[in-house]
This record gives sequence, structure tokens and C-alpha cells, in this order.
Amino acid sequence: MSITWFIFETLGTIAFAFSGAMTGLSRRMDVFGVTVLAVMTGIGGGMLRDVLAGLTPPSALRSPDGLILSIATALVVSLLYEFVPISRRSKKWITFLYAVSDTCGLAAFTVTGALTSLYAHPEEAYVMPVMLGLITAIGGGIIRDMMAQRVPLVLRTDVYALASIIGGIAVCLAWQHLSAAAASWIGFSIVLILRCAAILFHWQLYHPHPGFHRKLRFPHD
Repeated sequence: MSITWFIFETLGTIAFAFSGAMTGLSRRMDVFGVTVLAVMTGIGGGMLRDVLAGLTPPSALRSPDGLILSIATALVVSLLYEFVPISRRSKKWITFLYAVSDTCGLAAFTVTGALTSLYAHPEEAYVMPVMLGLITAIGGGIIRDMMAQRVPLVLRTDVYALASIIGGIAVCLAWQHLSAAAASWIGFSIVLILRCAAILFHWQLYHPHPGFHRKLRFPHD
């Protein structure tokens, strides 16, 4: 893999590990729980990506870099949480940092997922790269949210998976005409811009509503 892939893999791992650690702290987990959540968020999507791409064992099991980065991130976040006083203003900054880290992780892993497919299976020009980019980008977050016993972010936040899909398509298009580095930065930037714009301007996808003002109910409700 190229140096560009390594940069985005490292950025995505740290960003998602941070979001996983913060989720664990918000759920009042101990340091082990926080670390487990950070590790699963940081490397979970990449492991799914490698298995689906036929790269076994996954890179996270062949090289300890992602595991070490995730554990270190969890420990640093836990120490800062313990010793840094949290005011009302700092809570806003923590929420902001969580959104930034999750967005950066989404963008970075979209790129690494698409590049993994394009390097390993260059004959697959669009479907496989876009799908692997999406799975890499949302896989760790889904594991994080399920372990924290909450509805996964991708199912309740609009223009999240969609941003990853558009970014993956952009990587594939740029790959055919530009260098791998240029394609990577283009895809990363597009996901970042779309996700940030969605947060700032409250973009929403269409939400179906029951007709005639009736609420749909199922037997188990």
C-alpha cells in the first residue's frame, strides 16, 4: 500500500478510537471498557474491509500499529477526562471534538476502503471500491454504538453513509485520471465537506410519515 493509504489509515484509526473512547466515558465504563470500545471502533471497520477484500488475516492482526494507536488514544482520553476539569463551555468543545473526530474517521476510512479494493482488485472499478469504502467507514461506528447499547449513528444521522458513498465514487473517478494521492485527497475532502455541511445546515434526508396522521404500530410495540 502507498504512503497515502498509511496516512489515512492512521488518521482514521485515531479519530475513530477517540470517538469510541468518548462514547465509553459517556456510558460510565471503566478504563477497560473504554479501551475495548476505542479498539473496536478504531480497527473494526478495517478488519471487516480486509476480510471482504480477501486480505486475510486482516492487517490489524498482522501489524500491531492500529491496536497500539487505539489503546494509546483510549488511555490518553481517559487520563484527560480524569484530570481536566469539565465546565459547561468545555462540554461544548467535547461535543465538537467528538463530531470532528467521527467526521474525520468517516472520511479517512472511506478513502482507505476504496483504495484497498482498487489496489487488490483493479478490475472492479466502482461497486466494490465504493462498498468497501462505506463498510470501512461505518463498520467501526456500528460496532461502537451496538456495544454502547444505542441505535447506530448511521441509522439516525442523515447524510452520513451518503457522504461516504459520494466520496467513494469520487475516489473511483479520480483514480482513473489522476494519481492515487490526488484521488485520496479528493475523496477525503468531499466526505469532509458534505458531512460538515450536513451538521452546520441540518441537512435531512426524506423521512416517511404515516398517511392520514395515523401512527404505524406493530404487535411488539
